[in-house]
Amino acid sequence: MLEYIIRRLLWVIVLLFLVSLVTFIVFYAFPSADPALLRAGRQPNPQLVEQIRHELGLDKPWYVQYFHYMKALVLHFDLGRSYQNNIEVKTQIFDRVGPTASLAIGAAVLWLAAGISIGILSAVKRRTVIDRIAMGGALVGISAPVYWLGLVALYLFANDIGKLHVFPGAGSYTPLADDPTKWFTSLILPWTVLAASFAAFYARLLRANLIETLSEDYIRTARAKGLSERRVVLRHGVRSAITPVVTAAGLDIGILLGGAILVETVFNIPGIGRLAYDSIQNSDLPMIQGTVLLGAFFIIFLNLVVDVLYAFIDPRVRYA
Repeated sequence: MLEYIIRRLLWVIVLLFLVSLVTFIVFYAFPSADPALLRAGRQPNPQLVEQIRHELGLDKPWYVQYFHYMKALVLHFDLGRSYQNNIEVKTQIFDRVGPTASLAIGAAVLWLAAGISIGILSAVKRRTVIDRIAMGGALVGISAPVYWLGLVALYLFANDIGKLHVFPGAGSYTPLADDPTKWFTSLILPWTVLAASFAAFYARLLRANLIETLSEDYIRTARAKGLSERRVVLRHGVRSAITPVVTAAGLDIGILLGGAILVETVFNIPGIGRLAYDSIQNSDLPMIQGTVLLGAFFIIFLNLVVDVLYAFIDPRVRYA
């Protein structure tokens, strides 16, 4: 197991290097705008633009810029400075990690609890009214776009602008350190909206896998030995059927930790997703590089965690 983890960690380094290289080439080869022009303001003097380009190092070949970027990153964990406001990228990203982590982790708890519970119930009550209602609701949840669901939720339930005035603070994020109560109430709606489509997908995924698993020979053997149906389903069926759910959860949580742009925009959450969107709009390459690398790291790392969990969840999986 230890050898496997070390080998995967080495691959993490290689993949992050490739991600940074591809991102750098894409935004260098296909720039949406000149950062020097954006920084120089309206109707800039050409000499000023050239001076800014020289200060930012944009007058050098892309491979020279990339070499300096990677050298600073490897030796000093320096992600550079923003082209837009000349603030350290690392500082801005770390300031945004808290809101994004609060959103992603809270939503993940909700959608896993709801999706797994509904999936198990639907599989056990297959082809009953409960199953049809659950899968019908799941279909609606998957079909509803997140941004539309978020706007509807704000319109109906937000304290300041909603019709029902149920959730105070929705639409404006409050940091956990400032006020835990307001932090929680400000995230109830975003958590629910973000979890809705994911919970629906996980419920359908677990239901399909669990129905197939419950028809296996070892499940019939467990029942023949006199085990209770609850133990057969939870200890034997779910343990084998939940592996695809764990795989999907690792990917989804990693992606969300890299930034949930639509939900953060709708609910005015100052997270990494909003930062990445604003950086792309402003052609702020160092900031784009930083957010992309962070997102890639979360996805790759959580995939490693999922692979390790397989050995504990499913006894058939062994890493030699």
